[in-house]
Amino acid sequence: MKKLIPLFFLTLFFLSCNSQEDLKSISTKELKVLLEKDNIQLLDVRTPKEVQLGFIKTAKFANVFDADFSIKAANSLDKNKPVYIYCRSGRRSTKASEILQEKGFKVVNVLGGYNQWGKEN
Repeated sequence: MKKLIPLFFLTLFFLSCNSQEDLKSISTKELKVLLEKDNIQLLDVRTPKEVQLGFIKTAKFANVFDADFSIKAANSLDKNKPVYIYCRSGRRSTKASEILQEKGFKVVNVLGGYNQWGKEN
């Protein structure tokens, strides 16, 4: 049994790394170009307090910390179009991307999140 525990955690680590490798990401500069030329699905997964401090125009909102996050997000998004996801710095958007990817959405994580967006725009 003692030998199985480390193997279990190693397997979990490997699987989590693989899911992040499969996750497509773009920079905030690339996002800006897309927003200027296309009508894309943009999802902000920050808390309502964070959103009150500012957000990217055209973004939809679904707090990744809400228990019904995946339901709220799915109800406001089109599965046939890619979903560009951002948070404050990029950690929560990675998690949100993985959740929505498991639900069948084509997702793109925005690296650096709103913090990086604010520095560049």
